[in-house]
Amino acid sequence: MNFGLTDEQQMIVDTVRSFVENEIYPHEDAVERSGTVPPDIAEQIKQKTLDLGFYACNFPQEVGGAGLSHLEFALVERELGRGCMALNHFFGRPQNILMACEGDQKERYLLPAVRGEKMDALAMTEPGAGSDVRGMSCAAERKGGDWVLNGTKHFISGADHADFVIVFVATGVDDTPRGPKKRIITFLVDRGTPGFTIRDGYKSVSHRGYKNMILEFDDCRLSNDQVLGAVDGGFAVMNEWLYATRITVATMSVGRARRCFDYALNYASEREQFGQKIGKYQGVSF
Repeated sequence: MNFGLTDEQQMIVDTVRSFVENEIYPHEDAVERSGTVPPDIAEQIKQKTLDLGFYACNFPQEVGGAGLSHLEFALVERELGRGCMALNHFFGRPQNILMACEGDQKERYLLPAVRGEKMDALAMTEPGAGSDVRGMSCAAERKGGDWVLNGTKHFISGADHADFVIVFVATGVDDTPRGPKKRIITFLVDRGTPGFTIRDGYKSVSHRGYKNMILEFDDCRLSNDQVLGAVDGGFAVMNEWLYATRITVATMSVGRARRCFDYALNYASEREQFGQKIGKYQGVSF
């Protein structure tokens, strides 16, 4: 049995690696110094990704994506992991949970995200619940035919650039044989919606230029048209579309580890101590 990559898969790897080396690496030092990605550089990376045909490559061809398989997309993420996360953000990979969009939502959210006209962010994590969806306190209740959201999300990646956010909130509690279980709903919330605030999050020791944000909802009123999937069906839509995220996070980490290894290998082959390259010493060579 052959576990190697096909010619097409190897071409994907080579193309993305070349893109990272030629379009991402040259800007990394500037981002590391400033902690920001200049808007013109961000737009340049996005446009070159579109020209390359890799923007929204995790989406099927029928909606305008490249239609890559889970394996092929994992290979893309592995190669992107070699580069600066703040810059790679603009090598757009919208949340594939947007495939749950129906009716007018497709023209309002799904297709603009695939075309690179809008950027999204996924909001799940909360200060008191982490990413435990069943433990969240951010809630929505029915008022006058609309939904009114209140609560806070934090550590939300990409929200500083997002035109809209995919938000998971609780709508109540059901009694089940296994105990109380929260009902979850998913909303598509546009930036600028009254009662919705996006502000800077916490400073971190890594990922310079790639900010985590805090989202605050204060009597934020939304219509039924902004419910993604079924009412109280947020847990089901999450399970259907977000399962592959664990794989892509892992493969991106592999790419980052490989970049670190390359740095260490090159240093060991260049640095001299006591008359020879340090890579010649047994402990380092091991």
